[in-house]
Amino acid sequence: MTELPDKSTPNRYYDRQFDSDAVKILPGEYYATRDPTLIVTVLGSCVSVCLRDPVTKIGGMNHFLLPTDEFITKGAMDSSARYGTFAMEILINELLKMGAARHRLEAKVFGGGNVLQGLTIHNVGERNSEFILDFLKLESIPVLARDLLGPYPRKVYFFPATGDVKVRKIKVMHNTTILDRESEYRLRIKDAPKAGEIDLFD
Repeated sequence: MTELPDKSTPNRYYDRQFDSDAVKILPGEYYATRDPTLIVTVLGSCVSVCLRDPVTKIGGMNHFLLPTDEFITKGAMDSSARYGTFAMEILINELLKMGAARHRLEAKVFGGGNVLQGLTIHNVGERNSEFILDFLKLESIPVLARDLLGPYPRKVYFFPATGDVKVRKIKVMHNTTILDRESEYRLRIKDAPKAGEIDLFD
């Protein structure tokens, strides 16, 4: 089973801009909550899905990258797609355990930029974007909003209590932190064991 960080030990802080308790998630992490907690992440080639049940107001966000550059072909799921599926199912599972209803889940999708140096030829961001839209369509989870592809990293703010998402495109980077984190994460998951199966709650 692919190892993911424990969601119970997130990077918590108080966000003065939005006057809210907040949680910051990094590549490979996810967070789900029933509380009015702001969830924040910064995306390069990775994608994040904000999932929410509008009735219970339970919501969560993940942050993942397909670990290889292999094509995902119809009828054949390679190790990349299995990892992406695992990252999605573990978030869905957490929401359902908290009381969300699967048939009410709604998604907003972000990221997939061409920002990893030396990897633009492989269309990493594009493949991540295609995967997540295909996954959500297959699982009949409606996509209410999306901001995918393009040349810029993004900072995403998700408010599970209301379902609102605010996105800031980072057009000038003052350091390589985003690229370094994603490159390190990509190398780590490329050599990780293949994801196992997850049983979803009804």
